[in-house]
Amino acid sequence: MSTMKFCRECNNILYPKEDREQKILLYACRNCDHQEVADNNCVYRNEIHHAVGERTQVLQDVAADPTLPRTKSVRCTQCNHGEAVFFQATARGEEGMTLFFVCCNPNCGHRWRD
Repeated sequence: MSTMKFCRECNNILYPKEDREQKILLYACRNCDHQEVADNNCVYRNEIHHAVGERTQVLQDVAADPTLPRTKSVRCTQCNHGEAVFFQATARGEEGMTLFFVCCNPNCGHRWRD
């Protein structure tokens, strides 16, 4: 799939256009009347590539998420704060679920797993 298509008549960009009667996708020039039938129905494709270290990313503001359960039965090893949010997720390279904790101290945000 090419990222951009250009008009054969005037070399301007062709934009996707729907032909509702024939139910086909066209590429149409906005400068002249040139149109061509699309060879592929994919108009846009967003590919996301992750680095190895990004697989289990926990956002900093997860401690402020009111939908996550909280516990006071653990202590943060960094700041000794007595409250953390927790959730289960798959850890990279491991099978099964892992229990993750995030310190609720707004100045800390330390993350650890059980």
